Amino acid sequence: MHTMWKGTISFGLVNIPVKLHSATENKDIKLRNLHKECQSPVKYEKVCPVCETEVTNDDIVKGFEYTKNKFVILEEEDLKSIKDVAEDKSVEIMDFVKLEEIDPIYFDRSYFLSPNDGGGKAYALLRQALKDTGKIGLAKITIRSKEHLAVVRIYENTLVMETIHYPDEVRDFQEVPNVPEETEVGEKELKTAKMLIDQLTAEFEPEKYTDEYRTALMELIEKKKAGEEITTAKEPKAPENIDDLMAALEKSLNESQKKKGTTKKSKTTNSKKKKSTTKKKEKTST
Repeated sequence: MHTMWKGTISFGLVNIPVKLHSATENKDIKLRNLHKECQSPVKYEKVCPVCETEVTNDDIVKGFEYTKNKFVILEEEDLKSIKDVAEDKSVEIMDFVKLEEIDPIYFDRSYFLSPNDGGGKAYALLRQALKDTGKIGLAKITIRSKEHLAVVRIYENTLVMETIHYPDEVRDFQEVPNVPEETEVGEKELKTAKMLIDQLTAEFEPEKYTDEYRTALMELIEKKKAGEEITTAKEPKAPENIDDLMAALEKSLNESQKKKGTTKKSKTTNSKKKKSTTKKKEKTST
């Protein structure tokens, strides 16, 4: 697993040398833009629209647009003066909090933390302390000159660090348009909705959820590579337009019950088949 950062976790006077590894990977299928005529990849050049010339990296400076077409220019020296302050290679745990106190809207990216040379014992100590107290560490870390707020918690038997958004990076929910105010909810509708939720409640099994679009796209690419003829898939059935909320809830509830019944039947049938097969084997062996 690639190491993308080395530093320390610090809380109080304790310092744990650690390595940082990306915990997730982007599985998106990247498609290149090609010239239709010769199928060559299209280049994207940096061109100044005023001078009408191509510019190199040496000709580019950083600028902050504080109003329309008005910029504050920041030279490399300006950025270096504050970069050194942010280059501290440590995950500084400032507070310990409960995980449920942080709304998921704040979470950004996940990273695995592994102990660096000589850090195994202190790593295990922090892991056990977090497990016993049920707390997570709220920390600050700088990655690639950007300061992040982060949490350190346990995932399986590994410490994981997740960067989280600062409060001013989360937009105000009151700005969301067309959200209904508190309204009267029909008792019968609410009861049926709760029954439907109960019917669809299951244990979280991440393995059963797949990216169907990515799978279909890879199958299409493989068929194209093999020179197979591509057939157009049939249009899926459009969902029924049920205006009556109560009718929609009851229909959903009935369909959910049917599916659960079918699943139970198939499980019972499979178990019966296994038993009969076992009995046949026993008879044959005798």
